[in-house]
Amino acid sequence: MSEPTPQQRIETDLRAAMKAGEKEKVATLRMVLAELKNERIRRGDEVDEAGFIAILRKAIKQREEAAEQYDKGDRPEQADHERREAAFLQADYLPKGPSEEEIRKAVEEVVAAQGLSGMAAMGQVMPAVIQRFEGRADNAVISKIARQVLSS
Repeated sequence: MSEPTPQQRIETDLRAAMKAGEKEKVATLRMVLAELKNERIRRGDEVDEAGFIAILRKAIKQREEAAEQYDKGDRPEQADHERREAAFLQADYLPKGPSEEEIRKAVEEVVAAQGLSGMAAMGQVMPAVIQRFEGRADNAVISKIARQVLSS
């Protein structure tokens, strides 16, 4: 039997969460399912694994930003709710990404192989490292590490 599509996985998990009465998971999974359906309509085809990961990263980033705003607005219970949703999506659906050490090693290899130096080389380092990790690494982390390596 073939592996289920991202949409099928979410639908299966949504049914299980509904049966278990997990309201927070149900709301989170419904949001992801809606995004998946919207993306499928935009593409005119099923969402592949890379598209699914991109949708999840966007959803996680939105929740992290919302949590920061709730913290600034002195609303810790909503901030905690957003962080729980982000943690749930990250733990259950995103593949484990490379460690910062692995990213640093890759950045250093690209810099050494291409003989790059200085911040002007960011435009050459970033695409090479992003391609190497095929979307498994957070671009913000790659950028932070690349800046550190290039400025040293």
